[in-house]
Formats: sequence, structure tokens, C-alpha cells
Amino acid sequence: MLEPITADVLSLPGIAHGFFTRAGGVSGGIYQSLNCGLGSKDDRQAVLENRDRVARHLGAAPGSVVTLYQVHSDIAVTVDKPVPFESLPKADALVTRTPGVVVGALAADCAPVLFADPTARVVGAAHAGWRGAVDGILESTIAAMEGLGAARGRIRAVVGPCISQTAYEVGPEFEAALLDRDAGNARFFVRPSAGVRPHFDLPGYVESRLQRSGIGEVDRQTPCTFPGDSRFFSFRRSQKLSEPDYGRQISAIVVT
Repeated sequence: MLEPITADVLSLPGIAHGFFTRAGGVSGGIYQSLNCGLGSKDDRQAVLENRDRVARHLGAAPGSVVTLYQVHSDIAVTVDKPVPFESLPKADALVTRTPGVVVGALAADCAPVLFADPTARVVGAAHAGWRGAVDGILESTIAAMEGLGAARGRIRAVVGPCISQTAYEVGPEFEAALLDRDAGNARFFVRPSAGVRPHFDLPGYVESRLQRSGIGEVDRQTPCTFPGDSRFFSFRRSQKLSEPDYGRQISAIVVT
């Protein structure tokens, strides 16, 4: 059984969404069970079935889930129909106003963000790792939605499950780069004890960028993906365990 997390601010008439966990799929081994990442080394047919389960859960047809070749960019693209895997754009956000087209963001520690303007019936999904968030992927998503008729003040956005500050150790050069951009970014870094590397608050940073963008409402549904349970996939946990690959959970939204 699929067990997506949902947010009240996106529980809207004519729009369905979910921040999906690992539960309810058909993949096995390290990909168990709802791995939706076509870029993983999982069995392709299992991944396609998992994506179709997501589509059906959201009231859409099999084959209607669209994701991207994610590259930690600031590029948002508009779609009006499903895109073959072989033709996936290199980008990190999708927007649509086409009913039945499920737009999704894949993640395994990065922050997925879902967007909706319920009046214009425009939705979006963004993959926000630190680099994409810093370079402007969230703002690019909002601009692309406006290009489809959304109004900034009506847009609602929710940050989904991602790695928490407690688990997200980064290098001092990372901290220095963000402080060079804006000294105010210091509030997103802590050092748990003297002499250790800084820890970065990714969900807090993403939420802050969304708040500054001037959209209508921002919320968070951000349990940490790193802990060693079976609820979420995590790139960093897979590295710690020396696993050969990792699955990706999907966060998805659709105009019904």
C-alpha cells in the first residue's frame, strides 16, 4: 500500500498530490519497494510499475508520470504531455496546466518542492538540492508557472522530505561559498561541537527562499531521509553503508 505524505495547503479541489515514501512498490533489495528513479540500476519494468502505481494513486492514467534528467540546475521546463525516458530534458523543475499529466521530482536527500495555483490550475514540482536552491530553481519554477497564467500571490508551495541539518555535514568551503553570496546565510549553519564540520539546514534554506519569493503560502513536510529506517531512500545513507546504488522517492502533483 502506498503511503504518501500530504499537506493541507495542497489538498485542493481538482488537484492531487503526494510526497511518496518507499512503501507500496514492487522493487526488491536495496530498491525496496517504491523506487521511482529510472536513472537507478533497478529493474526498469519494476520502476515503471512503481511510477504507474503513483499515477493511479493520484487518479491519473498509467504512463502519465513525468520526471526529469535532474542535474542540480536552475532550469524549469513546461510540459503538456508525458515525455519518453530517452527524451527527458536536463532540468530540475516541471510545471504544467494540462489535466492528467503528473509532474514529479525525484529525491534521495535533496528537497522536493510541490507547487500549485488552485485558481489558474497550474502545478509544479522542483528538485532542490543545495546547488539548485542557491542558483534559483525555486524562483525559476515560480516564473514558469506565471508563464502559464499563475499569479505569484496565489501560489502555494510545500517542501517535502529531505536530509535534516542534524545529518547534513558539509565542508567549510561550502559554508564559505554561501556566506560569500549572503552573510545572512550564516543562520543556516551550525557546528554541533567545537572543531567539527558545519551542518547545513537545507529545508530551512529552501523554505526561506520560498518565503522571500512572495508566493502566497509556504509549508513544510520535512521528516529526515537519512536515518536508517525503511521509510525513505537516502544517497548519504547508501554511501555510509557502501551500497552500490540507491533508489529515489517521488513527490508528485497533478491537475485532475
